[in-house]
Amino acid sequence: MDRMAITPKGLRLVLAGVLVMVSGYILMTGGGSDDPAVFNYAMFDFRRLVAAPIVILAGIVVTVVGIMGKSGSKEEGKK
Repeated sequence: MDRMAITPKGLRLVLAGVLVMVSGYILMTGGGSDDPAVFNYAMFDFRRLVAAPIVILAGIVVTVVGIMGKSGSKEEGKK
């Protein structure tokens, strides 16, 4: 067995997908209040409720494509 289960291109896509997901989690941070008695409406803004989950889902899609995508080599299917 000299072949890897995932191609180098797929591995790059998986790593890119993980980076996109991490950036989505970073977008989701913040908006809290230092004082628990004070309610902060900043945690319900567009960035945290819409943009960050879309970025995280995009990262998941990129990761799945990296794992499940075809390798592009026609000789691999013949073995």
